[in-house]
Amino acid sequence: MSAPLLTAEEIVVRFGGVVALDGVDFTADARAITGLVGPNGAGKTTLFGILSGLLRPRAGRVSFDGTDITRASPQRRSRLGIARTFQRLELFGEMTVREHLVVAHRVRMRRDRSLLRDLVGLGSRPTLDEDETIAGILELVGLDAVAEQPVILLPLGTGRIVEIARALATAPRIVLLDEPTSGLDVHETEQVASALRAARDDRGVAFVVVEHDVELVLELCEAITVLDFGRVIARGTPSEIRASTDVQTAYLGTRAAEDVAP
Repeated sequence: MSAPLLTAEEIVVRFGGVVALDGVDFTADARAITGLVGPNGAGKTTLFGILSGLLRPRAGRVSFDGTDITRASPQRRSRLGIARTFQRLELFGEMTVREHLVVAHRVRMRRDRSLLRDLVGLGSRPTLDEDETIAGILELVGLDAVAEQPVILLPLGTGRIVEIARALATAPRIVLLDEPTSGLDVHETEQVASALRAARDDRGVAFVVVEHDVELVLELCEAITVLDFGRVIARGTPSEIRASTDVQTAYLGTRAAEDVAP
């Protein structure tokens, strides 16, 4: 069995006297969609910050493909192949869908001198290779029909997919997704899920999904970790998570969990 792609071991995070994470272990495999769920205040956002490099643990270790990245900056992690999105859309309203991907691709290719000129509309013309790369991503996630539209004109669900596509334009090995379906309706949620499956199956990209929509995670993910009060209370396949009385108690309360327990 191959080693996990992204690993966090015995992570401890404290904010003043509050223990946000208490000895948390987490793994995400290559070419897989891994879920991270838990009630409000469980520690999901804190662990996401540790994985992405925005936070440093008091104790513990984070590794990526066998390399210790515990103290690595978000920029260093990006260069290694770790991308992320945020719960709040971070898009430029007047830029087109294609332009978002071009800028992300050029940053990845370290063409930093062109970045500012691209943002003000004075960038160099895309190369043939760049055009083909961007076109492939747009088609993969179903954005080719809106490629030339400014993102400000797009519905929220499509904007979420633009963020995923922009992350893919950096040629990542794994993408950390923070609430990718927040605020979406059922149809938009399924569009996002389809985009993730397509990227996994076609490009071999792994994803870590932090979500409040537990049913989506159970349907979408191969493996799931559940946090509660800063500790891991369950880890396993969707069927194992569904059967966990600890998970039922965390979400439903003790009495309700007893009522639904097999």
